[in-house]
Amino acid sequence: MKRFRFLNGIPVIGLLLAVSCNSSETTIPVEYEGPLSEAENVTMQYAEKDRVKVVLTAAKILEFENGDEEFPEGISIEFYDELGNKTSTLRANDAYFFKEENKWRGRGNVEVVNTQKEEQLNTEELFWKPADKKIFTDKFVTIKLQSEVLYGTGLEANEDLSKYQIKNPEGEFVVDE
Repeated sequence: MKRFRFLNGIPVIGLLLAVSCNSSETTIPVEYEGPLSEAENVTMQYAEKDRVKVVLTAAKILEFENGDEEFPEGISIEFYDELGNKTSTLRANDAYFFKEENKWRGRGNVEVVNTQKEEQLNTEELFWKPADKKIFTDKFVTIKLQSEVLYGTGLEANEDLSKYQIKNPEGEFVVDE
C-alpha cells in the first residue's frame, strides 16, 4: 500500500513539481558599468612641439568603457608656457573627464592659481575645456588678487586665469577709470 502526503488537499509531490517547473523566471544578465581599469599614483605629461605643456598628477584614475575617466581622490594639474615656465596650477578634491565632450569637471575644494600674477581662484565646481583653453563655472567664486579679494557667482576665464569675467560680482572692489 502506497501512502501520499497531502497539504490542504494537494499532493506534496504535485506542489513540488509545480514550483520547480516554473519556466517564466529567467535571469537577465546585469551589464557591468564600473571602471574597466584602475591606476594609482599616476603622473601624465602632455607636450606640444617637444615642450611639456601640462602635467597631471592623481592618486587614483578609473577609466570607463566609453573613455570617461574619474579621479575620485583628487587631481593636480600644472600648466606651462612655451619656455617651460609654470604659468598656473589647478587642484580639485575629485575630478571627472567627459571624453565625448572633451571636458573636465573638478569638484570639492577647487583652486586655480596663476603663478606669474600671484592670483588665486577658489570655487566648489569648475569645468575646463582644453580645446578652448577656458575654464568656467556657475557656482560661487572667490578670486584673491595681490591687493583685494573679488567675489561673485559664475565665471568664464582663460585656463591660466590671465583673463577672467565674473558673471555676477558681489561686494566692494576698486574700479580703474
